[in-house]
Amino acid sequence: MDKFTAQIIRSTLFYASEEMGIVLRNSAYSPNIKERMDHSAAIFDAEGRLLAQAEHIPVHLGSLPWGLRNTIDYMEREGMSFEEGSMIVVNNPYIAGTHLNDVTVIRPIHYSGRLVAFAANKAHHSDVGGKVPGSISFDAKTIYEEGLIINPINLMRGNEFQRDVLSLFASNSRNPYERMGDIKAQAAANITGERRVLEVINRYGLQAFLDANEDAFSYAEEMFIKRLQSMPRGTYDAVDYLEKPGGGDIKLSVRVTIGEDRVTVDYEGTDPQVPMPLNAVLGVTISGVHFVFRTLMGEDVPLNHGAFSRFDVRAPSGSVLNPVFPAPVAGGNVETSQRNADLLYLAMSKAMPSEVPAASGGSMNNVMMGGMHGGRTWAFYETIGVGLGGEGWNGWSGWDSRQHD
Repeated sequence: MDKFTAQIIRSTLFYASEEMGIVLRNSAYSPNIKERMDHSAAIFDAEGRLLAQAEHIPVHLGSLPWGLRNTIDYMEREGMSFEEGSMIVVNNPYIAGTHLNDVTVIRPIHYSGRLVAFAANKAHHSDVGGKVPGSISFDAKTIYEEGLIINPINLMRGNEFQRDVLSLFASNSRNPYERMGDIKAQAAANITGERRVLEVINRYGLQAFLDANEDAFSYAEEMFIKRLQSMPRGTYDAVDYLEKPGGGDIKLSVRVTIGEDRVTVDYEGTDPQVPMPLNAVLGVTISGVHFVFRTLMGEDVPLNHGAFSRFDVRAPSGSVLNPVFPAPVAGGNVETSQRNADLLYLAMSKAMPSEVPAASGGSMNNVMMGGMHGGRTWAFYETIGVGLGGEGWNGWSGWDSRQHD
């Protein structure tokens, strides 16, 4: 197709995902979303392949596409369909890809009765129940202690909110009013994404939209391969450790193989999952891979399925980087995710020593509190960044690398 039109459509979808994030931020009730902007937004094709994702939270970079594919598979198994005018909500980490606080909302986009795309976003809700305010408990033994678990379910049908689902979600939080406002903000963001996709189709036609998507995938794949070929080929190993509460270490091991046109990341040798919330579901592990290579390859490589399809990520089932349900995972999203990034940078420093920065703080400090006031429960959640490693100069201080590319 016409390359100029394809580029216009590709850029329009990217800015549509950015606009989705702005709508979510502006409409949200909680400081965690409105001020800390702990959310991500993306647009996918009808097969669940990533078309455009705004540069919001790196830990969502691989987990949001992974979560949508899992949601599609789940709904097929359960005999559920993506109805026109519906909206799906899910937060089960073993489906959605991060932790229970990250609630994913998905809008199927139809054109003339045909499913043509998805608008989806993920936002960190300050409290989703569980044994402690903020829903991240350092001594949880299973995910059941971390909060409300939601498998894919209709948040909206016929463009109307399902009041029973809203009530279930809000009433399981220490701040139900805030939860209600935040999830409605997520729905508003998806409606915005849907509107922009339909505007593109109405202007250029459905076939042009579909052709532009394939062109975007091909372009990103070509760019990825070109940048990959500028990297030294070979296999690079690294080992790092997570500190266990009360003493001891958790071993993280990786082997990165840079090939002619693919990257293989193998976590064989990583310790088994632990009965504490330092496990990271596979979606989080994949996000670390995408984030690290995104920074090494350059920001002009488009964030879509074409580039990401060139990764093979393998983590042993039942390991701390690919746990089995119902292992607790709340801290894996905020602690293990950052140590995984440092692990990958350490491996790649052997291939590209002049490109890789020094190690970061490898952690994220979470401040959570809550209680009763005026007969009502409340909860507050905030993070404090650590240090970000420099390369030839001092690194940033108080920087949360999980949230900044």
